[in-house]
Amino acid sequence: MRIETAQGALARRGFTDAATASRRVESWSQHQLTLLDVVVRAADPDLTLSTLDRLDDADPGLLDRLADRPRLAGHLVAVLGASVALGQHLVSHPELVEALDGPLTRTSAADLRTELLRSVGVDPGADVPVATDLVGDGLRLAYRAALLRIAARDLCAPEPIEAVDGVADELSDLADATLEAALSIARAKAGPEAAHTRLAVIALGKTGAQELNYVSDVDVLFVAEPARDADGEPLVPADRAVTLATRMAAEMTRICSAHTAAGTIWEVDAALRPEGKAGQLVRTLASHAKYYSTWAKTWEFQAMLKARPAAGDLGLGGEFVELVAPYVWRAAEREGFVHDTQAMRRRVVAHIPKRDAGRELKLGEGGLRDVEFAVQMLQLVHGRVDESLRVRATLEALKLLVDGGYVGREDGKTLALAYRFLRVLEHRIQLFRLRRTHVLPESEEDLRRIGRSLGYPDPVTELLSTWRNVASAVRRLHERLYYSPLLEAVARIPTGELRLTTRAAEDRLQALGYDDPAAALRHIAALSQGVSRQSGIQRQLLPAMLGWFADAPNPDAGLFAFRQVSEALGSSPWYLRALRDEGAMAERLARILASSRYAVSLLARAPQTVQMLAGEEQLRPRPLADVRSEMLAAARRQSSSAAAVEAIRAIRRRELFRIAAADLLGEIDVLQVGEALTDVTSATVHAALETLRADSEAQPVPRIAVVAMGRWGGREMSYASDADAMFVMADTIPGDGGADGGTVADPVKAGGAVITQLRKLLSRPGADPALSVDADLRPEGKGGALIRSLAAYRNYYSRWSSTWELQALVRADDLAGDEEVGAGLMAEIDRRRWPEDGLSHAQLVEIRKLKARVEAERLPRGADPERHTKLGPGGLADVEWTVQTLQLQHAHRLPQLRSTQTIVALRAARDAGIVDASDAGQLEEAWRLASRIRNSVMLMRGRASDSIPSDTRDLASLAELLGYGPGESSHLLADYRRVTRRARAVVNRVFWGEG
Repeated sequence: MRIETAQGALARRGFTDAATASRRVESWSQHQLTLLDVVVRAADPDLTLSTLDRLDDADPGLLDRLADRPRLAGHLVAVLGASVALGQHLVSHPELVEALDGPLTRTSAADLRTELLRSVGVDPGADVPVATDLVGDGLRLAYRAALLRIAARDLCAPEPIEAVDGVADELSDLADATLEAALSIARAKAGPEAAHTRLAVIALGKTGAQELNYVSDVDVLFVAEPARDADGEPLVPADRAVTLATRMAAEMTRICSAHTAAGTIWEVDAALRPEGKAGQLVRTLASHAKYYSTWAKTWEFQAMLKARPAAGDLGLGGEFVELVAPYVWRAAEREGFVHDTQAMRRRVVAHIPKRDAGRELKLGEGGLRDVEFAVQMLQLVHGRVDESLRVRATLEALKLLVDGGYVGREDGKTLALAYRFLRVLEHRIQLFRLRRTHVLPESEEDLRRIGRSLGYPDPVTELLSTWRNVASAVRRLHERLYYSPLLEAVARIPTGELRLTTRAAEDRLQALGYDDPAAALRHIAALSQGVSRQSGIQRQLLPAMLGWFADAPNPDAGLFAFRQVSEALGSSPWYLRALRDEGAMAERLARILASSRYAVSLLARAPQTVQMLAGEEQLRPRPLADVRSEMLAAARRQSSSAAAVEAIRAIRRRELFRIAAADLLGEIDVLQVGEALTDVTSATVHAALETLRADSEAQPVPRIAVVAMGRWGGREMSYASDADAMFVMADTIPGDGGADGGTVADPVKAGGAVITQLRKLLSRPGADPALSVDADLRPEGKGGALIRSLAAYRNYYSRWSSTWELQALVRADDLAGDEEVGAGLMAEIDRRRWPEDGLSHAQLVEIRKLKARVEAERLPRGADPERHTKLGPGGLADVEWTVQTLQLQHAHRLPQLRSTQTIVALRAARDAGIVDASDAGQLEEAWRLASRIRNSVMLMRGRASDSIPSDTRDLASLAELLGYGPGESSHLLADYRRVTRRARAVVNRVFWGEG
């Protein structure tokens, strides 16, 4: 019963095998049992108790000493509970237990070197240490003793994640001391001739960065030179020095890697040397210089970023580091550097065994390599100019990147914390068996031990949850930083061009295509001078931005607009951070600013709109219903009708920028532009109409619908299009003749007042683009009533409508206002616009005469017909009149032709065999090209024009905007003439009936 009670108590205190634990402590004295309070705090109490049992056998009296010395007990228990390997070593060498007593202060690099050199019988003060112990077991034991102290200090740290930097640094110091001691043995074995050669051991990888793990290959590279006499003459030829150094390097490697009864240390890996494992083990400085200047690959320069003299001739090692440094900091200029480095990272991830996927702390997605590669890439790209970034350690480099504005503060904080957590986790995994592994264990026992060592109350659940959250955050930030278009753009800029004198900078800007380099330099200085964080980020952005501006039609305007936007948003914390971090946002902004005065004018009124450039999904035109709802909600929050319409117009301006940006960036085609502009116009008119009706003083106002005409009704609006419209009101008035409300003495007057106010407020000059609502296509044109009832429309169309009105109705559609009223008028229009037997001969003649008049009278004086996209031969009017005539002729029997959209109707006519497929293709190509040109002219100039520019600069800009290369404006003209000439030939046959 007593044993069962003891087992229960032990189980409650954290022992998983309480029965075995109970048997182990049965013989403990009451004094010794006080140790259980310490043991239960271990990462693995069962393992701790088992090892203590064995230690007590090896060192009788240990338990009493531990009970008397709680500090020693705490240190020892922490080690035994986290590392079965160190526990076994202590059982073999119980005398090392005493080394854990006292404060666990860090051992300096110099003291570690002294300690390990003495372990092999070397005077630490000797200029060239030569060992007397040629076996190396003393070195292995001294290494394990030092490792034990480091592990105890690590495991007893109150905050393990904060302590990991110092632990890794001390492990690297220990590696340096071990290499030095092993090299002293190698010198002794080489004999007196060893004094004739200088050998430097260069640490690379984690060792070079002072970030070593408990168990890791120690990456090194060897450099040798002949020693020289007092006169400076070499004691041996260079090839003999290399032979001697190779013998010593090989022996040093064997000593560190060998397994003996005293244990092992770690593998020395020289595979990062020139030509890898196939290359010679040791080279002279001259041989290294030739290799790195001629043959080295991109990844080798990335590896040299961590190069550090670690052992041997430190002076020679320093010469090597100075030798390779210029190559390292020019590596980013190499052709395809960023692409090659990114591809290498992807290959590493692809080769992770499936069984380890999702658990690889080092190489997997969201692991250590993601942090390290992102930091190294930023260093190598920006460190070409910013020498403060030329450091080896990941966390130190990350801090400097944050301080310099290359990485956001929150992102840097997240990455640093994640990196430390991953390092601690890696250390805890390796410590258990002192084996080189980076894979998170699967067994609950292992996870429990690691979680307890980190202080988690619910060790397994909290450990896995933290790991998943950290991996997710690292993966996200790695993608943002490592694959940033900004980074790739800066890497392509030669280092010399990042450090230009004023005169050289002007020459460079002129070569890039800036017409006013002096003004450009003033803008650059205004953006980047100073020591503020904003100026620092601008200095990172500008080299890439200048190149992106230069790739667009108007670099000077782009840079000036960028300065304006930056000055407007400079105090906004998200702006520069988003340009630096958010994928292709900076490149998108540069393209837009240097291409479109129209987009710049929209952006200038509300610079915060630039946020939508962060992602492609935000550049997609929004659904009509969403825009309409937002406009109505914004209007309801205003105190007056005028303010409500201003709020609606502000939303319209933002949506116009969204469409223009998507157009400029090639996210949508000309048909989608027309659809999107139509939706924005429909939402604007609808929201303004409903707001004004609700606020009208003449209550109640008749229900009003707006029937869109022309390009609006055809869902083919351009940036410069007016909103052609007809207004219709219900035949009955709310409250008219009923008991619940008043009547309107003159509903036409009341409705007309609302429409007049609508047109006035939407077209009024202001901060947001005006929208002209044109009612000239209403019955009787300008002389007719502004608004009519449904009955009045029915009466008019049954008695008075003319052929031109019939043609105009082809593109009529109810797109705003009251749906029921609009549907009523559309039903009447549908009965009229598709004549039962098609067009009569007289009507066809009338349409042709009207078209001839348009061609003769409407073309502006002095305009070149071959450049006029609307009225010129083969232009928009030719195509649209041809399609509309076909619809009037055949839609009564072919319902598929009943569309307000030109291209939809043209394709339906082609499919029905009314138009030859080739002819339809020619018409569509001409219509698309003419529409794109009109839109692009508006985007480019910020003002409308139907003609292709005659000014050579404008024409060149237009051509670039349409996708032609520099100097290819003549190709644009040739293409337009060819396309429209073919389209005109089709019009002559199909519309005019020629041939």
